[in-house]
Amino acid sequence: MMLKADAFEAHLAQAKKNGPHPLYVLTGDEPLLVMELQDQLRAMVIAHGHTEREVMVQEKGFDWSSLMNAGQTMSLFGDKRYVELRMPTGKPGRDGADAIKQFCAQIQAQVTAKDPVDTVTCIFLPRVDFQTQKSAWFTALDEAGVAVRIDPIDRTHLPNWIAQRLKKQQQHVEPGEAGQRALQFMANQIEGNLIAAHQEVQKLGLLYPEGVLTEDNIRDAVLNVARYDVFQLTESLLAGDLARFNRMVDGLQGEGEPLVLILWSVTEEVRLLNRLRQGVDQGDNLSMLMKMNRVWGNKERLIPQALQRLNTDRLQKALTVLSGLDKQSKGLQIRKGDGPVLEKLPSEPWDGLRMLGRLFA
Repeated sequence: MMLKADAFEAHLAQAKKNGPHPLYVLTGDEPLLVMELQDQLRAMVIAHGHTEREVMVQEKGFDWSSLMNAGQTMSLFGDKRYVELRMPTGKPGRDGADAIKQFCAQIQAQVTAKDPVDTVTCIFLPRVDFQTQKSAWFTALDEAGVAVRIDPIDRTHLPNWIAQRLKKQQQHVEPGEAGQRALQFMANQIEGNLIAAHQEVQKLGLLYPEGVLTEDNIRDAVLNVARYDVFQLTESLLAGDLARFNRMVDGLQGEGEPLVLILWSVTEEVRLLNRLRQGVDQGDNLSMLMKMNRVWGNKERLIPQALQRLNTDRLQKALTVLSGLDKQSKGLQIRKGDGPVLEKLPSEPWDGLRMLGRLFA
């Protein structure tokens, strides 16, 4: 079973005393969090003498035998080795899957025999979905090594994450509502861009002394560096958070995100909600319906809340609005006779998307 990031930090503290495991697997899409854990792992193995580092990247035509040989080839200088294999796509292919399984068997034999760890290997993967987690090659990695799942910071936890980062540099916000308002403002400004968030926290440490930061301090110092994606947009829609939804629509429009892609993603989400709504109305179990429709992650929490607010009529109205917005995004005009819902759509489809958000609020 994969560890979470906080549990991995505890493992690293133990490994610092007892020595590293020969195989680690880090999986996640948030660059800042991956880099920080990577740095902690690298510091731990260096402390145990693994000073020679080799980096391999799985690209087209990658020679998988190099993975097998990495742990067997002697260092030119007699040092212990630290090998990193980066798999940007997270898809090893048939040959790669076979090589990974062989490599894991080699690692397990080494652990069973309690051989000295002369080479530590770390494999970096993007976030793995449920289907990949069940694959034979990933199961082999999970069983042979220490696999770590690096989850993104949930939007609701972002103010607390910022507060913890400030605490590390001996700073904190005002107590009470003013402090929470300041953290919320900062979360809004840096949402979806943790590297920029980290930089903004560091900037506060340079601009102001240790101790209390006022709301004015934070507003004066923090830039708007938020970055949004379509998946965050659908989450805000499910949560019924109209202010956040409109803020994201503004951001995506400003960044030039294709409206057709946004409408496709939102339409798929509304269709899913409509299917679940109909199933629940017929007496089906919602948990089973979500499993059948492969709903996981934050949506497991957000969808039940959305269904409490949304009935079939409202979801059907939302689908009608989306069909009209799809027409508009492709240069077609809404005509009289298309129905009262479509006739009320603004002429600008981005404004129509904002109108859609009010149906879910």
